Amino acid sequence: MPKRHVIVVGAGAAGLMAAGQSAAGFDPATPGAETILLEKMDRPGVKLRITGQGRCNVTNTDPMREMVAHFPAGEHFIRPALYRFSNESLRSFLAELGVPTEVQRGGRVFPVSEDARDVVAALVRWVTRQGVTLRTESAVEQLLTEPGRVVGVRTVDGRVYRGDAVIVATGGASYPSTGSTGDGYAFARSAGHTIVPIQPALVPLETAGQTAPRLEGLSLRNVNVSVWIDGRKETDAFGEMVFTAFGVSGPVILTLSRVVVGALRAGRRVTLAFDLKPALDHPTLDARLLDEISASPQRHVRNLLKELLPSKLVPVCLDLVGLAPHRAAHQITAGERKRLRVWLKDFRLPVTDHRPLREAIVTAGGVDTSEVDPHTMASRLVAGLHFAGEVLDVDGETGGYNLQAAFSTGWVAGRSAAAG
Repeated sequence: MPKRHVIVVGAGAAGLMAAGQSAAGFDPATPGAETILLEKMDRPGVKLRITGQGRCNVTNTDPMREMVAHFPAGEHFIRPALYRFSNESLRSFLAELGVPTEVQRGGRVFPVSEDARDVVAALVRWVTRQGVTLRTESAVEQLLTEPGRVVGVRTVDGRVYRGDAVIVATGGASYPSTGSTGDGYAFARSAGHTIVPIQPALVPLETAGQTAPRLEGLSLRNVNVSVWIDGRKETDAFGEMVFTAFGVSGPVILTLSRVVVGALRAGRRVTLAFDLKPALDHPTLDARLLDEISASPQRHVRNLLKELLPSKLVPVCLDLVGLAPHRAAHQITAGERKRLRVWLKDFRLPVTDHRPLREAIVTAGGVDTSEVDPHTMASRLVAGLHFAGEVLDVDGETGGYNLQAAFSTGWVAGRSAAAG
């Protein structure tokens, strides 16, 4: 039986996995395909090298039934791929490649070395061992098709590569300096596919006023953040965040950003509300404040607040609540204590904008998944054409879900393309 010829476009997480699986062969009846992996950058895995701030949050330990719920778009589509190549499968696979992993806070899984370069190097060694031909600085400019099927690609230097299947794994449109410039959307559109309009997902947010700039660099853990749209609470999330020169970022903000971006683009008014003491309800927090005042009634209000807040947040709190820093704690009135308590539980910042797509961790939107078979990643419109990774209209929350989706869809696409 002659080997099939498979072309993979894009050597990121999805493309590397797809190429290796395509070439490997996975049972006696399905020999590995002659596989070529084309990458526009001068080296593979450029974006993968910077994921997780260079530490590479490869997946999450959530049970599969919970993991699928972390995909705001594409939950039903991604389910078969996640079950076929799960988080446990990925960890075992990486361990076999010499990259052991460990679980950190929130079920996030990282390589023990906490170095994304180790993941990339292991994947590149693996695809090479499978016999994949990897060609860098080979930007694809066009899919080659005949009626009803794909037959190859043409690169910008005019070279033509012909194959029985093409896997488009070009990523999204975020971090364009890594090569993710939205090329795959044009390829898919040229083949007749619908592209769901793209927008930033997992993106920092810009806020009004000088509060965030005053707090720049301050990280908060165990904070609950809720999104209010046109005066009504829409959703909330619990976790870590950080203040920046332009607004807010961090895991909990990135998780909420998809809802915020959609609302802002619809012209709606968005406010973030921060519960800085989510473990305490109002009566318990009030009792805590009274205890602190009784314990040291003569100390300044500023010093009292240092028992409750990070020092950088204290002057901001004093200004926004309207308390004099050098006033004695016992002089705080019941009304002022209530204002303080309400602020600690409901500190608000209006959102003015989101950061641009080029700064988003993930792109929302992409190839319409109704036109792709979730069990094979094959196009329902063009024979031999497959998609994997962020080019699809599938995006997950922060915490390792997006890389898992990239590896899972790449695994499925590579095997199905080789099988024909």
